[in-house]
Amino acid sequence: MEKRCSWPGETPLYIEYHDLEWGVPIHEDRLLFEFICLEGQQAGLSWITVLKKREHYRKAFKNFEPIKVARMKDETIEKLLLDTNLIRNRLKLYSIRSNALAFLAVQKEFNTFDHYIWSLVEGETKQNRWKTLKKIPASTTESDAMAKDLKKRGFKFIGSTICYAFMQAAGLVNDHVVSCYRHGELDGRC
Repeated sequence: MEKRCSWPGETPLYIEYHDLEWGVPIHEDRLLFEFICLEGQQAGLSWITVLKKREHYRKAFKNFEPIKVARMKDETIEKLLLDTNLIRNRLKLYSIRSNALAFLAVQKEFNTFDHYIWSLVEGETKQNRWKTLKKIPASTTESDAMAKDLKKRGFKFIGSTICYAFMQAAGLVNDHVVSCYRHGELDGRC
């Protein structure tokens, strides 16, 4: 059996996410939008809580198509606050629409969100070489700068810790520990 990071534990959904998605560089705008919104939903909660609700979020928020989400009416979002399959936090749910509007503005300015977000890391995944999970930071100067810029552009639920989690999930940084088989696969050496 291949050795992986310890954080997924024995939870099959977590293991699948770790093995197939976490840290894989994303360049597709719709998926980047999904990841940045879901990371905001996680604020104050564990990622597994959001991961278990992910499919329902996709259904409730138009598969995270930014144009469709930006057009969502208050009445629709208010109804979603009653949905136990979502995290029923008014500010978090409304932030998805706010983020769609900000996301579209970034797309208009930079042609794609992908171009904008990857320019913040000079277009390449930062290859970290952490030996233990304890060494992995919750935020960095890059995530501080990203959060500041995204907030300036109108994004909500987007602090430095959320930005760093997004960077990890979307492959802007490779934070698999070096003993994890995915670290080598994602740094291009295997």
